[in-house]
Amino acid sequence: MSKQDGRRAVVVTGARTPFVKAFGDFTTMDTIALGVAASRGAMAKVGLGVRDIDSVVWGGVILPSGSPNVGREIALDLGLDPRAEAMTVTRACASGLQAITLAAAAIERGEADVVLCGGSDSTSNAEIKLPQKVVHALAPLALGKPTRSDYLAVLSQLWPITDLLPRQPKIAERSTGEVMGEAAERMARRNEVGRAEQDAFALRSHQRAAAAIAGGVFDDEVVEVTTPEGKTVRADGLVRGDTSLEKLAKLRAAFAKEGTLTAGNSSALTDGGAAVVLMSEAKARSLGLKPKAALRSWAYVGVDPADQLLMGPGAGDAAGAGASGPLARGHRPGGPARGLRGAGAEHPEDAGERQLREGAAGEGERRGYRGGRAAQRVRRLAGIGSPLRRDGRPDGDHDGQRAGANGEEDGASGHLRSGGVGRGGGARKGGVIPGRSPTIAP
Repeated sequence: MSKQDGRRAVVVTGARTPFVKAFGDFTTMDTIALGVAASRGAMAKVGLGVRDIDSVVWGGVILPSGSPNVGREIALDLGLDPRAEAMTVTRACASGLQAITLAAAAIERGEADVVLCGGSDSTSNAEIKLPQKVVHALAPLALGKPTRSDYLAVLSQLWPITDLLPRQPKIAERSTGEVMGEAAERMARRNEVGRAEQDAFALRSHQRAAAAIAGGVFDDEVVEVTTPEGKTVRADGLVRGDTSLEKLAKLRAAFAKEGTLTAGNSSALTDGGAAVVLMSEAKARSLGLKPKAALRSWAYVGVDPADQLLMGPGAGDAAGAGASGPLARGHRPGGPARGLRGAGAEHPEDAGERQLREGAAGEGERRGYRGGRAAQRVRRLAGIGSPLRRDGRPDGDHDGQRAGANGEEDGASGHLRSGGVGRGGGARKGGVIPGRSPTIAP
């Protein structure tokens, strides 16, 4: 069935929890609870009941080992029809976007009419793992009928004692072992993005976020959350509107001895969730709901993690050039532009376009972003360079104009700028908002 027959996927509403620092207000709420809170908020905005949802597609990075299908757990906790199928996807920073595009594809194929999708993560509840040496040594005791000699054999393997200690959770890229901040340090040096530029961008982000919150820009999308302790959280907890260049300049480097990334210009470790309701256009019209946007098409591009891991915006440009089918490895995308149509009029097609582009993309040499071109692209996408004069003052309003779905695209920019393990900054109405993206990434 074609999209003209009513199978086009449209966005009808969305909602998110406040985003707060890890080990703060949401410490006792796991990723499932955060997803439930965001989902209830989204459903309530358009009056959807628990029997109205056909499917759930959820994205996450820090998945709980005891219940890794977070989407299914959210569906059960919401009280949806038990027959409503649910799944969980993970694609690092783009996990939430992947959930949305999978939902859209299911609607286009006629598999569902109403899909709840989104993403959540609780850094506060990242599990502390025992070293594999301990797991392997104790396995015979747990799985069999151990004898006294078996216990002695195990004790002989558990040495030195330092090898037995639990290890701190580290959200790192597996093949390089680097966390995002370490990868960003390498990129900052390579592309000549200095400390002063990063601090100036961070300051502008916080100031605009504070102004947006004060002006009620997010009042309609943020749902208040009551914690198990009875505390009601209504606003993001990551914004420091009273910071200054002087305060930022005093902070020490966080990821390298002589580095430029600090706690002040890096993304925070964050807890939060965001939900979007997608429907077939015909279903939305039948319910009297006005579509806010229509998903036209999308593409994903890979990256060599040893090169410039955080060049997501660069790959977003490549994906935005369009690919009409699956991308073969090493194939440069081509074809029609891929994007998200915003709905400013009654019909989504009457509105202007916003690009929905996921990129994890740094394949620097192969995609032609090396050297000066890479530096220029990094500065432009991060709101640095042309948007800033040499004295560090703003010269234009470029860094708030590239918001992707749920803030993910500028979230990639935020990761690139800051490198902190956590969410990048999503932009809305010209303001780059720290902590906007619903997922975190290695």
